[in-house]
Amino acid sequence: QVHLVESGGGLVQAGGSLRLSCAASGRTFSRYTMGWFRQAPGKEREFVAAITWSAFSDGSTYYADSVKGRFTASRDNAKNTVYLQLNSLKPEDTAVYYCAAIWNGNYYNPSEYDYWGQGTQVTVSS
Repeated sequence: QVHLVESGGGLVQAGGSLRLSCAASGRTFSRYTMGWFRQAPGKEREFVAAITWSAFSDGSTYYADSVKGRFTASRDNAKNTVYLQLNSLKPEDTAVYYCAAIWNGNYYNPSEYDYWGQGTQVTVSS
């Protein structure tokens, strides 16, 4: 069992930055690939980023084209925490951001994730 709690959302002006955190409980957290998704009102939940597990490095990262070069995913397995650094924010980044854990499968597909956090709101004003 993995329990996830996001934090760090808020209101920011376009061009600004935020850092989202996702604190996890569970002894096997470090072995999960961790994903970030977002959902805007009236839209489907979409993939933002994922970071895999590795015993020897920080893991591999994958990003949606819409955030590549602006967002950075990282993880600290010792702290059971994953992060999403959001830079150069745009109004279209406004959404509820979720972290999720997947043991095995297609980490671009939200339906394949095993555990979800409750989400944190990010609002970007123009």
